[in-house]
Amino acid sequence: MPRRYDPDRRRRIIDAAIRVVGEKGIAGLSHRSVAAEADVPLGSTTYHFATLDELLVAALRQANEGFAKVVAEHPALTDPRADLAGELARVLGRWLGGDRTGVELEYELYLAALRRPALRPVAAEWAGGVAELLSRRTDPVTARALVALMDGICLQVLLTDVPYDEEYARGVLARVIG
Repeated sequence: MPRRYDPDRRRRIIDAAIRVVGEKGIAGLSHRSVAAEADVPLGSTTYHFATLDELLVAALRQANEGFAKVVAEHPALTDPRADLAGELARVLGRWLGGDRTGVELEYELYLAALRRPALRPVAAEWAGGVAELLSRRTDPVTARALVALMDGICLQVLLTDVPYDEEYARGVLARVIG
């Protein structure tokens, strides 16, 4: 049987891994569960990702694109007259008010780095990338503090079921910005 050309297979496998983690958590992730979800032969998952850590790294990179892209495309980063704290609070509100499953999944993958050292560089890339974007409007130390604060706000909302308070977020972000 001739081999079928399938240029999107790797991406479909990553998408399937994200869906599996979203439905079953990281504990439910296996090459077999991902192959079934992606509707590809088991050998395809192991061909593209020899280990589950490699697959998780790819999934985390793809999931991280979401928030970083929202921040990167926001005009407040290039307009020095824009209220950076207010705009970041608004972006967080949209992020947390959208598909919560996606936000939870991103944090589940992000926090998996605590137990899976292979994921730590990807988590650091995400934090560093967002801090670099914020450095367009502030100094690097403040940018890193803003990333930490936004992470903390997101985790509190996700873990406590307390509704997101945009005015509170704007106020504390403004304090850090100075």
